[in-house]
Amino acid sequence: MRRFSVSVKEWPCRVVGALLVVWSCFIAFAASAAEAGEAPLLHAMFQDHAVLQRDKPIRLWGHAKPAEEVRIALAGKNARARADGEGRWEAQLPALKAGGPYVLTATAGNITQTVSDVLIGDVWLCSGQSNMELQVWRTLDAWAEIADAAGDTIRLLTVPQAGSAVPLETFPTPTRWQTVNSDTLRDFSAACFYFARELQKTVDVPMGLVDSAWGGSRIEAWISGDALRASGRYNDELDVLATYASDPVTATGRWGELWGRWWGGRAGAVAGDEPWSLAYSAGAGWRNAPPELGAWERWGVPELADFNGMLWYRTKIRLTVQQAAQPATLMLGSVDEIDMTWVNGRGVGSAYAPGSGREYALPAGLLRAGENVVVVNALDTYHDGGMAGPASAYALRLQDGTRVPLDVGWKYRIAGEDTPPRAPWQTAGGLSTLYNGMIAPLGRYGLRGVLWYQGESNTTEAAGYHALLREFRSDWRARFDANLPLLIVQLAGYGKPNTAPAESGSASLREAQRQAASEDPNTGLAVAIDIGDRYDIHPPNKQELGRRLARAARHVVYGEKLPASGPVPLSAKRDGESVVVSFGDVSGKLVAYGADGPVGFELCAAAPGSCRYASAEIRGHEVILRAPLAAPATRVRYGWADSPVVTLFDGADLPAGPFEIQVP
Repeated sequence: MRRFSVSVKEWPCRVVGALLVVWSCFIAFAASAAEAGEAPLLHAMFQDHAVLQRDKPIRLWGHAKPAEEVRIALAGKNARARADGEGRWEAQLPALKAGGPYVLTATAGNITQTVSDVLIGDVWLCSGQSNMELQVWRTLDAWAEIADAAGDTIRLLTVPQAGSAVPLETFPTPTRWQTVNSDTLRDFSAACFYFARELQKTVDVPMGLVDSAWGGSRIEAWISGDALRASGRYNDELDVLATYASDPVTATGRWGELWGRWWGGRAGAVAGDEPWSLAYSAGAGWRNAPPELGAWERWGVPELADFNGMLWYRTKIRLTVQQAAQPATLMLGSVDEIDMTWVNGRGVGSAYAPGSGREYALPAGLLRAGENVVVVNALDTYHDGGMAGPASAYALRLQDGTRVPLDVGWKYRIAGEDTPPRAPWQTAGGLSTLYNGMIAPLGRYGLRGVLWYQGESNTTEAAGYHALLREFRSDWRARFDANLPLLIVQLAGYGKPNTAPAESGSASLREAQRQAASEDPNTGLAVAIDIGDRYDIHPPNKQELGRRLARAARHVVYGEKLPASGPVPLSAKRDGESVVVSFGDVSGKLVAYGADGPVGFELCAAAPGSCRYASAEIRGHEVILRAPLAAPATRVRYGWADSPVVTLFDGADLPAGPFEIQVP
């Protein structure tokens, strides 16, 4: 239990659904707490049961009265700091060896904050999307894992899920460090916990685990605005985001213009095809949606039965002069997954919130007496999609409380399978939003390394992922430590296996992950291709994943001389009619399961569509490949599919990961 000589108020603000944290609400809390003298001296990362990073100077920070001196004590070490004009202070204690428990105290004036049961050990930040977020209760043998949960040397902290248009100094809702027991472990990140449990078998020190993950998130949301702007690729979007922080209505209108520019610049775009425009006429190609709406896969329309992509929705609403003159909010019931919404040709809202409703404030003067046009573009990438209904959930709410239903009838048109740009303020799909809301609040807390399991939401744009992963790595190192180790989980297999070679966004993204790991000595890769589930994008065998992450850490972080992740390709060369691939990091010998030779190799000529499955033969640490190509092979691919069948392993039962390499 925390012990303060002052009480701490409840936060007056909440994050609701996928909405961004309201920055002004956070500032109001901080100001009111400071005025009342009730704010804790130490930042929220420093609480009972915390783990601090060993063998490095320990940074501590927090708030006090302006110009007030703060005294820090921990394990016989002391430090002093003075708060600046805004009350912020930072101090540094000398490095400590693993150990504890200790008591940390911070004193300023007549206020003392005491934090008990503090351990010194290794701190790991576990981040990414749903496969990192996936809880212990959803994994294999979960009942026994939870029932047997106990231990004092692994500590857990879950960062509250929040997006923000600007970097936050602390968490928008309370969180705390916890020891491991059946109650605390159940909902914690399984990959993160199983990793630490396995690692402690060889690294016998306390482990602090910080889980900061959001299902469905894109990597761009986890990179700071400064780093994204430095890349030069997102300036327009970041300008809109900066406006959104103080003026969401204006920013949304500008975003509608950028979205429209993208739509008009697509390959095959037709001049005048702007369904949101008042001048547009919904003629040929538009059909009536079912009166009660619902997921489009359930409409009985063959081309929509398994459709993942964009659909246009369009309807009209008539208002009186009195109604049109009032401030109003557009209420959209459930929309899955992402919408871009216009009223009378002006963008009024966009959100990534699968299955959740939207409420968009309309700018003054937008509505008019008579006919008004509402247009929604809905993007769905997985399972049910669109405006799920019921129709009564879609309406215009006026200031006087009147609710005007959008019940004239919706028309729809398939918009295609292009991937539109995401509004930069979207939590999981925006720019810097999760960095601002879930990484910035960590300050520069001492870390041993980062576990990163993300990429499923970027597979449609895999060509740019390598550059983004590099920017992500450099950005987090700039915040936490210039040599911060990064352990990447290569995407597991998911989906129906191929019957012929084909292109794959998932395979391309795995290759970007492999390249990022191979080019940096402080980056490791955990191969997961063989422990995926073709029917479930969230494979439950996180125990084996934890073992592989721990192995990668032993090599990359702790310097053990063992192969980090299984066989890796070194080179490919021609040998008569064959191509020979040499492998390194092999424990024992290469083996093939279920056949005389390994399955999963392709030989490819230079032309697109030229890849052919290859017969393969193991010879020591080499694999000999042959395939009937019309032209000489220029590339070797292995495991190149969303859900490939792969059978090449080594003596440590570690798989060779997917790859593509050139044949000189």
